Amino acid sequence: MKKSFYKFYWEDTLIEMLASRALFLPETKELLICDIHLGKAEFFQQNGIPLTNNSDENNFERIKKIVKKYSPEKLIILGDLFHSKFSIDKTLQKKVEDLPDLLKTNVELILGNHDVGCDIKNIKIFDIRKTKNIIFSHEPVYLADKNTLNICGHYHPKLYLKNSGDKLSFRCFAMDMNKNVLYLPAFGDLTGGYPCKNSFKKWAIVSEEEIIEIKSQ
Repeated sequence: MKKSFYKFYWEDTLIEMLASRALFLPETKELLICDIHLGKAEFFQQNGIPLTNNSDENNFERIKKIVKKYSPEKLIILGDLFHSKFSIDKTLQKKVEDLPDLLKTNVELILGNHDVGCDIKNIKIFDIRKTKNIIFSHEPVYLADKNTLNICGHYHPKLYLKNSGDKLSFRCFAMDMNKNVLYLPAFGDLTGGYPCKNSFKKWAIVSEEEIIEIKSQ
């Protein structure tokens, strides 16, 4: 039977990892995504590389879809909402600034390295956020408290699976159990990825409707 999400508890906090490349905290009604990289196609076009602009529209549609399904009180973007300050035109800026009204929910951004210099209204911006015993950040942070979990982006985790001679790449959630860090998959369609360490616990995103746990070898 296909699973569209996996859930686990961190201390007393329920965490749901969704096949739609998002994470949901039911108790606080916080929906987390990361690494959308809006404007990436335009950035490449400016540098002579022809890419279509369809990825941004698809990203917005997917955001609307998961917000409608989970009705969060907050949509928290864990960094790299944009790809570059140089790729933000007036149309893209307006679409982003209209998100809170369109989604009918609060939108917060944890500043990522690609967001530096981006001027945006109607969205609260933080360097780091905390809810209960969980810290939200873009890049992983050092935790002295072993009872605290760090949920972050930046890494764009992926893994490879082999089947009948084929080698396929999948986005994934990845947990560094030694450092209490949970890496979220990149939400944006036009994003690459980095292979996870073998020691990480992983959940592969097969499609927007299916996520599978990868058993340790």
